[in-house]
Amino acid sequence: MHYSEEKVMKAFQIYAKLARTAVTDQEAVQLYRADDDIRSLLDLYAKEVDAVIVNTTEHLYLIPETKLSSFHVSNDWIKRHYLRSGATNGDIYLLYFATIILFGTFYNSYQSGRPTRDFLRVEEWMHQIQELMEQLQALDEEVLKQKESEFSYNWRQIVDKWVDMNDIKESVKRQTGNTISRYSFLDTVKRFLVDQDLVMDQGNEEIALTEKAKTIIQRYFMEVEYNKGIFTFIYEMEGEKANASD
Repeated sequence: MHYSEEKVMKAFQIYAKLARTAVTDQEAVQLYRADDDIRSLLDLYAKEVDAVIVNTTEHLYLIPETKLSSFHVSNDWIKRHYLRSGATNGDIYLLYFATIILFGTFYNSYQSGRPTRDFLRVEEWMHQIQELMEQLQALDEEVLKQKESEFSYNWRQIVDKWVDMNDIKESVKRQTGNTISRYSFLDTVKRFLVDQDLVMDQGNEEIALTEKAKTIIQRYFMEVEYNKGIFTFIYEMEGEKANASD
């Protein structure tokens, strides 16, 4: 396909900004949506670096699609910037698990169209994780092994990491991420998600999803091709919990 020099340059300018900051302004959104050539070029540039363009009403985002992408945030980078000294992959798995639970709590079922709540309190987030941890602990050993193989998640390591943390809520002054507690760990996860522009800290221990997060969740987390059925598994456990309480 033939593109004019003007379109190629304009698309590259937008891509260059995305490569530097991973986000653009609303003018770029309007061009991406209105101009087929610029949209095609940007999608092509992103594909070449194993990434995709995600657009919301106000911004374009460059999101790594695979671990091969140079824009992918590695486990080692997360350990260095957010987790305590001596953190292991188990801490990373727990961070991912806590993130999935947070995202899932905003939706009432697998493949929901829109969030069903405006915010989530940290205390409720912790309670949701605790209940799912107890359900994982209650699973038969063979079932747990099967689920580990199916989802490539080390569920036992995740549970052990959570159990090893105490559930004492320290004073605000001590919430530095250095204290090994469930509350301070979730504070670290929240800080990571805020920095990635996936959640907003609304104060009063309330967290809200950003438009970027909503778009990514709808496009990837709700698609089995990408989430490998992990949301289905989580919602099935939620359903079993609800049925047991009836």
